[in-house]
Amino acid sequence: MLQSQAMLCEKRLNAEIQKKLSTERAQKLQEGQHEVTAESPQPVGFVQEEQIGDHEKTLKAHKEDKPQKLLEMNGLTPVPHSYDYDLIVIGGGSGGLAAAKEAAKYEKKVMVLDFVTPTPLGNSWGLGGTCVNVGCIPKKLMHQAALLGQALQDSRKFGWQFTEEVKHNWMTMTESVQNYIGSLNWGYRVALREKKVTYENAYGEFVGPHTVKATNRRGVEKLYTAERFLIATGERPRYLGIPGDKEYCISSDDLFSLPYCPGKTLVVGASYVALECAGFLAGLGLDVTVMVRSILLRGFDQDIANKIGEYMEEHGINFIREFVPIKVEQIEEGTPGRLKVIAKSTKGNQIIEGEYNTVLLAIGRDSCTRKIGLDKVGVKINEKTGKIPVNDEEQTNVPYIYAVGDILQDKLELTPVAIQAGRLLVQRLYAGATRKCDYVNVPTTVFTPLEYGACGYSEETAVEKFGEENIEVYHSHFWPLEWTVPSRDNNKCYAKIICNIQDNERVIGFHVLGPNAGEVTQGFAAAIKCGLTKEQLDSTIGIHPVCAEIFTTLSVTKRSGENTLQAGC
Repeated sequence: MLQSQAMLCEKRLNAEIQKKLSTERAQKLQEGQHEVTAESPQPVGFVQEEQIGDHEKTLKAHKEDKPQKLLEMNGLTPVPHSYDYDLIVIGGGSGGLAAAKEAAKYEKKVMVLDFVTPTPLGNSWGLGGTCVNVGCIPKKLMHQAALLGQALQDSRKFGWQFTEEVKHNWMTMTESVQNYIGSLNWGYRVALREKKVTYENAYGEFVGPHTVKATNRRGVEKLYTAERFLIATGERPRYLGIPGDKEYCISSDDLFSLPYCPGKTLVVGASYVALECAGFLAGLGLDVTVMVRSILLRGFDQDIANKIGEYMEEHGINFIREFVPIKVEQIEEGTPGRLKVIAKSTKGNQIIEGEYNTVLLAIGRDSCTRKIGLDKVGVKINEKTGKIPVNDEEQTNVPYIYAVGDILQDKLELTPVAIQAGRLLVQRLYAGATRKCDYVNVPTTVFTPLEYGACGYSEETAVEKFGEENIEVYHSHFWPLEWTVPSRDNNKCYAKIICNIQDNERVIGFHVLGPNAGEVTQGFAAAIKCGLTKEQLDSTIGIHPVCAEIFTTLSVTKRSGENTLQAGC
C-alpha cells in the first residue's frame, strides 16, 4: 500500500479529485473517490487527467510505463533513456544556424536538419535559408547592379567619357551572384563542422515525443531523439491557385538563379519583395509592370509607400491597380517564352489581357509548418496562417519545443530578428542568461529604387495607438548633393519622424526615403532604443553634406501644412 501511495504522489493526483477533497472532510475521501472514478474505495491514480485506476491497476500501469508515456506526450518529463542530441534544429536558415552554433559554444550536442523542397520549376539551393540564397543577399546585389546603371548615367555629368554602348548582361550578373552565394553555403557547412554540429540535408518531421524522422533526397529515413527542439523552417512564396500559375510563373525562389534574362516582366503583388524585384529589373533596363490588388506595402507607413509608388512610376515602371490575374497561358515556349495573362478587376467584372515574357508572383509567403508533424506532438499553430504562437521566450505550447523566425505569430519577419532570437534563446537554455529578444523598435529597409528605411511606428499606427492630438509629425523633402550635378530627382527624397507629445516628444517613428537608407536608419535605431527625443535631435550637430543631417534640422510639422520642399544644400 505504501508503495502504491508513493508512486501516486510522484505521478500527481487528478485535479478533479483534489477539487472534491477541498470541499469535503478527509474522512469522506473514499466515498468521494468512488463517486468520481467508480473504482474500489482505495487511492486512485491519475496522470494528466487520465484515470489509471486503483492500487492494483496502478501497479500494472507502472510496470507498463503508462504514466511515464502520458507525461512525455505533454513534455512534462524526460524520457527514461538518453537522447541522441541535446538540441535538434529543424531548418538551416539564419535563425536556426545562429541557434545551433550558439548551442555548440556551450558544448551541447546539436543537429541541424535542413531540406529545400524544390520549386514548381525544380529550383533548390544550399544551406543558409531564404535570406542567403533567394532573399536579402541576391536581392541587395541585384539592387546594386541597378544602382550602378544609374551611376553610369550620372557619371557623364561628372566628366566620365565612354563611347561604347553600355549593356547589361544578365548571365554574368547571376553567375557572379550565385558564385558568391555558393561560397556562403560552403562557409556555413564548414562552420558547423568546426563547431561539431551535425548537419544533415534531410527533411525533418516530428513522429512522436522528443523524436523526429529525417528523410534525405534518396528517401532514406532515420529517427533521432533530442531533449529539446527548435523549429526554424521559415516561409516559401505563395501561389495564386489559378490555371497556369505553377506551370508558367516564377517566384523569388526562381528569379535570382534564372538562367536567362526575364525580358518583359509582369510582377504580381505589392509586397516589399514585389516592389524590390520590380525596381531592380527596371533598373537593369527591362520593361516592367506591377499588378496591384489594393495598396502598396501593407503594414508599412502608407505616406511613404505612396511616394515609393510615385517614384517608380516616374521612372518607367507601369502599374495596373485593382486587378488580379485569373489565368496564365503559354503562347510560345522559350527562354524566355511568351505568356498571356488574363486579369479581372477587384471592383467589378472588367477583364483585361496582357502579353509578357515572364510573370513573377510576389503575393506573400506561407509558413512551412503544416507538413512537419506538429500535430503528432501537439504543437498548436494558427490554422489560418500556419504561424506558431509562442510565449516571450520563443517557447511553444509544448515545453520542449521552441520556434524562431518568420514562422512566429505576430512577430517581425526579418533575418536579424531570427538571428537575435535564436542566440538569446540558447543563452537562456544553456548559459543561465535571462535576456529576451526585443521585438520593439526594430529597424528595417526596403530596397526599392528609392530606398526606404524605417524604425518604430508608422504614422497610421501611431495615430491609432496614441491619438492624433498626442503625436507630432516633423517632415521634410531633401535633395542629395550627389544628385544635383546630374540634375535628377529634385525633392523626391523624404524624411519624417513621429514624436509622442505626452512623452517629452520622444521619437516613436523614424522614416527616411533616399539613397543608403539602411545605413542611415541603422544608426538612428540605436538612438531610438535609448529613448531619443526631438530636443536631442535638434541639439545634435549634423555632418555636412550628407543625407542624414536632415534629421538634425527638421522644423516643419505636418499639422502646420507648411511647405517642405528644399532649395540649395
